[in-house]
Amino acid sequence: MALPGARARGWAAAARAAQRRRRVEGAGGSPSPEPAGRRAALYVHWPYCEKRCSYCNFNKYIPRGVEEAAMQKCLVTEAQTLLRLSGVQRVESVFFGGGTPSLASPHTVAAVLEAVAQTAHLPADSEVTLEANPTSTPGSRLAEFGAAGVNRLSIGLQSLDNTELRLLGRTHSACDALRTLAEARRLFPGRVSVDLMLGLPAQQVGPWLGQLQELLHHCDDHLSLYQLSLERGTALFAQVQQGVLPAPDPELAAEMYQRGRAVLREAGFRQYEVSNFARNHWQQFEPQLTLCDVFGANKEVQELLEQGLLQLDHRGLRCSWEGLAVLDSLLLTLLPQLQEAWQQRTPSPVPGG
Repeated sequence: MALPGARARGWAAAARAAQRRRRVEGAGGSPSPEPAGRRAALYVHWPYCEKRCSYCNFNKYIPRGVEEAAMQKCLVTEAQTLLRLSGVQRVESVFFGGGTPSLASPHTVAAVLEAVAQTAHLPADSEVTLEANPTSTPGSRLAEFGAAGVNRLSIGLQSLDNTELRLLGRTHSACDALRTLAEARRLFPGRVSVDLMLGLPAQQVGPWLGQLQELLHHCDDHLSLYQLSLERGTALFAQVQQGVLPAPDPELAAEMYQRGRAVLREAGFRQYEVSNFARNHWQQFEPQLTLCDVFGANKEVQELLEQGLLQLDHRGLRCSWEGLAVLDSLLLTLLPQLQEAWQQRTPSPVPGG
């Protein structure tokens, strides 16, 4: 294990390297676009948590102590190996998930990003997201993650009701959640996402909608609504099976989801995936290219429109209620078409530039 001073110096060196990469990219411009097959997004898994939430069956561990130097070395090696074996030459986004990756040190995050930049091209404007829980992310630590290269946060609030948070096994309170969210928005303006769960045991529609309305006073431009899934092997599953807790009511959950969608639409959010909602999602991505330009003339998309699975108008492209149930199959048609249109608009490299 490194001494505290050595860890601090190591983190500072890694952060400076990440900042140098951003400065070089900003000054020299991006290299020629890589073929689509050589571009990718990278997911980095941090499998450790302070406590196992009652609903979670993800790959995670509750250690007495983490040998972070060893873990960092493994993450760096795995990222480099995967990039080399896959032939990926350009990484367009990096997502640190878990577990609770905000429990990792900023030094580890910076080291992984630097390893990615040394193995493939990591543009200066790449989106680098870190999942964070309110209790593991004081403001000073969030700022250090920003210096290490993180430019977007995904905050796992889950609920603004303290009784529900205890039921879920969360270690933060509603006040902790809002305080962390405010600090995250201050440090990463316009680049903070929050999660809210629905369909919990004994949860009622009215109070849940009140939580959603309250969250709209504090949140940024991206919000995810996740319905609780009772997973075998979790504490919550066992409590429901034993009759300690009532089983979630699927009819109430469906009503929460439907009415939640309406609330978010009224607040200016647009649903782009089953659980995800954003304000301004497409204009920031490509303000010069409308979705009608991309999909309007496509025969397969036209068939999906005629079947009532998609809707395409001045508001954009979205699934109908029936289409949401088969979203994965629709994406097989939509994503290649979007990729082709995007590539056609990618400017050709200037000779000698």
